[in-house]
Amino acid sequence: MMTQTAAHPAPRTTAPGRHPHDDAPDTAVLFARLNSLDAGPEYDLVCEQLASAWLPMAHRIAGRYRDRGESLDDLKQVAAVGLLKAIKRFDPERGAFESYAVPTITGELRRHFRDRTWDLRVPRRVQDLRNKVRAARRDIADAPGAGEPGIAEIAEHTGLTEQEVRDGLEALESYTALSLDAELATSDDGYSLADVLGTADPGFDLVTDREAARQGLRELPERERAILYMRFFEDMTQSRIAEQLGISQMHVSRLINRSCDRVRRSATGEAA
Repeated sequence: MMTQTAAHPAPRTTAPGRHPHDDAPDTAVLFARLNSLDAGPEYDLVCEQLASAWLPMAHRIAGRYRDRGESLDDLKQVAAVGLLKAIKRFDPERGAFESYAVPTITGELRRHFRDRTWDLRVPRRVQDLRNKVRAARRDIADAPGAGEPGIAEIAEHTGLTEQEVRDGLEALESYTALSLDAELATSDDGYSLADVLGTADPGFDLVTDREAARQGLRELPERERAILYMRFFEDMTQSRIAEQLGISQMHVSRLINRSCDRVRRSATGEAA
């Protein structure tokens, strides 16, 4: 007859009146051994054996959350993390392992949903308010003849203030972000959220550029300032400027280039 090894624990014998679980093995010997070891390769090996034995239970707990928008594989990984924490923190003298592991794994899964699945990050207090408000709305709506509950009714049901209920209702809208391509519910013309977003105003850049150029323009000779004004503010051609000042068009071009270069150097702080 084949004997059961520590690496392959036998199923736990179920006590009278207790619901049996095939994923609750008898690992008392392994936990006793783990409790006697210091950190090291042997400790890690026993942890691995325990994790392998109890992993089906962790996967079963993860399966309870499968319809909440997260993939089952990701939930199983989170549950496995919770299982490993439970194994390393468990004290065999305090009772059965599953009575400690189940709330530890469940807490890890709840933290995952609380901290990782919100599209918009909100404080933990507001997340808790959201959960209370959502549960209260469901409880009230399930009552015979009940309609959509108001803020005052939810506050009375939960013991929260009306402002806390408002915060919880706003958080309900923050769990999942809308796509920019989503059509607005109030639009009859097919407008999306992206159509109503503002764009960068080029006028702000113009203000910044003018302020940067102000000092350099003040340092130019009066004639060069006049030439730049006629060229860029009155939109005169170089030929017309040359005629008005009685100089050649080529000289006007050189003065414009030299003046612009001096203003640019002044604005950027470069040496002349």
